Amino acid sequence: MPHHPQEAHTAAPYLPERGGLPTLRRAAARCQGCPLHENATQTVFGVGTRSARIMLIGEQPGDQEDVQGHPFVGPAGRLLHKALDELGIEEGNTYLTNAVKHFKFSQEGPSKRRIHKAPDLHEMTACRPWLVAELKAVDPDVVVALGATAGKTLLGSSFRVSEQRGILLPAPSWDELGHSPDENGTSANDRRGNRSLVCTIHPSAVLRADDRKSAYAGLLSDLGVAAAALA
Repeated sequence: MPHHPQEAHTAAPYLPERGGLPTLRRAAARCQGCPLHENATQTVFGVGTRSARIMLIGEQPGDQEDVQGHPFVGPAGRLLHKALDELGIEEGNTYLTNAVKHFKFSQEGPSKRRIHKAPDLHEMTACRPWLVAELKAVDPDVVVALGATAGKTLLGSSFRVSEQRGILLPAPSWDELGHSPDENGTSANDRRGNRSLVCTIHPSAVLRADDRKSAYAGLLSDLGVAAAALA
């Protein structure tokens, strides 16, 4: 599909006009909405069912995710699955995805090892239509933002993990991602009104931490807030 000038560098021209998650996944595989597709192996779309009550959103695919084509299959993903299992959050009740669908990396050293690079605001914005489409298709009761990139995609550039983690917040409207929710609006516990949002660190931050035991306990505590919201 050709780009329209006003839609350059965005996923919008690649979005299908109708269809569910399988249709979105096929369309996303052809996305060239930002330059990241040029070096990535493939688009890594979300996985899970339309009936999932909780959606967990990370930053972007890592090296193993890029190769396998599925999110959260690397070391950070295995740690996340461990945490969800400990909390009794069943795999069939979750949808896993990333704010950005292509792996951004640099290659260093003689081995040309691929080193993760954080996506910038342009890339996050370009990919946002896919995340909006996933949120609308699944319409989860609870959304979990894993790390700064996911948090900023949902709540805007002022988001800080250290300030907003582990708190049950009202989720923004799916059409208004990137704006802070109204603190005086409908209670986050009113599932028929606003959906709920919980922010926490990305599992990869646990793996990088000097005190992994403490960092993991913090992640588990934050995810426990999301688990309690599902009750």
